[in-house]
Amino acid sequence: SGVNQTLPRINPKFISYFLRTQAHQDWMMAVCAFGATMASLNQDIVKLINVPVPPIDIQNKIVGLLSAYDDLIENNKRRITLLENMAEEIYREWFVRFRFPGWQEAEFEKGLPASWAVAQGDDLFEVVKGKSYSSEEISDHLNGGRPFINLKNFNRGGGYRSNGLKYFRGEFRDRQQVNRGDVVMAVTDMTQNREVIGRAARVPYLGETDGIISLDVVKISAFSWPDLFTYAHLRYSGISEALKELANGANVLHLKPDLIGKQKYLVPDTPTVEEFVKLVEPFYEQIEKLEQQIDMLEYTKNQLLPRLISGKLSVENLNIQFPPSMQSDKSDNAAEAAA
Repeated sequence: SGVNQTLPRINPKFISYFLRTQAHQDWMMAVCAFGATMASLNQDIVKLINVPVPPIDIQNKIVGLLSAYDDLIENNKRRITLLENMAEEIYREWFVRFRFPGWQEAEFEKGLPASWAVAQGDDLFEVVKGKSYSSEEISDHLNGGRPFINLKNFNRGGGYRSNGLKYFRGEFRDRQQVNRGDVVMAVTDMTQNREVIGRAARVPYLGETDGIISLDVVKISAFSWPDLFTYAHLRYSGISEALKELANGANVLHLKPDLIGKQKYLVPDTPTVEEFVKLVEPFYEQIEKLEQQIDMLEYTKNQLLPRLISGKLSVENLNIQFPPSMQSDKSDNAAEAAA
């Protein structure tokens, strides 16, 4: 017809945020599953996606606001990684390379400090099996249930993952309860690379009620040394690498809990363990605070996301300071405009 149709300017990050909204995710699942035995995505479905496109300055403000949350979250994650690396390095320096405080004057026998020992796990800690459950007993929401520590609460390689938490309503034994500081280990794994099984995590503050461990998890309670040392020992000594190789199964890997106690573990003297815990405990306290901040930032961002994308929450009159992650984008746009 000879009429020039100018396409609206698009900020790619705005599209990215739109695709993350729950409304869009629900629409995609409904369309993909319609008339099919298995949900699938194809080019025809992609063409049906209807994206709301406000003016570019509104898009930029929305992206700027949401990116500020993402930047804070990523910054906290980097700080957590740094703190964890520091704790691991101290552990390895003391208990792998044996350069603990006073090591120069210590006596060694057969490669170990004379006051240290090696013992079987059964003599050092108790392994408590988790609770079997039915799908009707667990939920994604509290609904009067208790926090349910399950396989999704483990990061690959170890450590706690808060957004995998479920809630349990059912009967359980007192021994299957966990609270802040308890050490848990995954004994099931869906990843064939064995990235979760045999890995330890430290339970954070779960609220006013204790949590419950699922059948895919065990609680490891030491008889004499602090739980924090148990956690560091399981995370950084290399024992998880040995344990994961003991798991078996075709599609789902399983580690028999009894095998955890059959392994040999290093037993440092009590003063060294206590000094280590005193040194690294502030690291883990800071890690827990940063993880709580991440959870709050994620929650707030997820509450804002659909309202911003839909336009229900207006940003037109807001003076938004663009975060550092957007500065390069603005520079690129300026250079493009100048060209």
